[in-house]
Amino acid sequence: MAEQQQGDKQISIQKIYLKDFSFESPNSPTVFTSGDWSPKTNLNLRSSHSQGENDQSEVVLTITVEAKHEDKTIFLVELHQAGLFQISGYNEEEFGMVVGSFCPSILFPYARESISAVITKGGFPEFVLQPINFDALYAQSQQQRKTEEGAAASSGSGGNGGTH
Repeated sequence: MAEQQQGDKQISIQKIYLKDFSFESPNSPTVFTSGDWSPKTNLNLRSSHSQGENDQSEVVLTITVEAKHEDKTIFLVELHQAGLFQISGYNEEEFGMVVGSFCPSILFPYARESISAVITKGGFPEFVLQPINFDALYAQSQQQRKTEEGAAASSGSGGNGGTH
């Protein structure tokens, strides 16, 4: 069980598990027999969390990988890699960083291995997801949220709307 402690702050992993997982190869077997192809891959990544009892939070990292050749889907993978974390002693901002960056970075290697394995078992060449900087993604999402909140406030009811 991994733990990170600092004063009264604590993060411990209670459980890591697959919550949902699907693989589709809608154009098999013709996709294997067509000649020259150079697939384009699209990666979609998001995370969410839900608060449970006794400082427990479920964090779910959702990764969707779609490979296409021209307009045909070669394969589509959607994975929901989840973890149950006990998180205590953090203020609201720190808690947001823990569930929005730290926990997804713990879950990512499990998701990466599962995705790579199922794509290979689907008959396709090895697929390696590159490392992801969850700290940078979290900071970007926070900045985007602040920008959207500022825009909503300035377009509100004729009040004192300014940009931040």
